[in-house]
Amino acid sequence: MVTIAPSLAAAPLHQLEKVMDDLNRLGVGMIHFDVEDGSFVPVMTLGVKIISDLRSFSTLPFDVHLMMHQPEWIIASLAGMGADWVSVHYEACPYPRRTLGLIKHHGMKAGLAFNPKTELPPLQIYRPFLDYVLILTTEPEYEDAIFLPGVLHKVAGGRQQPGLDGVKWVVDGGVSPENIAEVVRAGADIVVAGRSLFNKGALEENYALLKKSVEE
Repeated sequence: MVTIAPSLAAAPLHQLEKVMDDLNRLGVGMIHFDVEDGSFVPVMTLGVKIISDLRSFSTLPFDVHLMMHQPEWIIASLAGMGADWVSVHYEACPYPRRTLGLIKHHGMKAGLAFNPKTELPPLQIYRPFLDYVLILTTEPEYEDAIFLPGVLHKVAGGRQQPGLDGVKWVVDGGVSPENIAEVVRAGADIVVAGRSLFNKGALEENYALLKKSVEE
């Protein structure tokens, strides 16, 4: 069964305690945090303090997507804040294997993220440090960014690469009840949902719609 990971960047930040209570009650699989530097992507939505501040509100895995240049400096701190999964961008790391190894060294699951324009390289060289691959299906961090179905071939194709047994595939960006079934058919194990999940404050109803669309 696919895991739906709510992205807190789209949540009402003035109600995060309630949001966390609601997500715990709904039984989502993990919580997704985007952390930007304002350079690799043009905005800064969430800082890292929110990770430690919310850690006591849930036992769910915290998945941190680092959208920043040369993210190595922050990895040890994230482990101390309670992050469980950390992904870094292939485009932003001069030595991705070394960076993934650093994440693993600090006891977290390590992921490699790819912008829509970036085709997948052979990923076997990143084993055994690679736990998951995150495929962005929107241009990052534009509020009205549209879902790009043409990017999904990277999930289907990536799953065919040899030597990646056990690697999870994550799709992030513009996922909605209208396209989540297509995302799952492409091979996603985890789907990050933001705008479609928190739309109009109807979290429970939107979550039910996403789950129903997957099941159908």
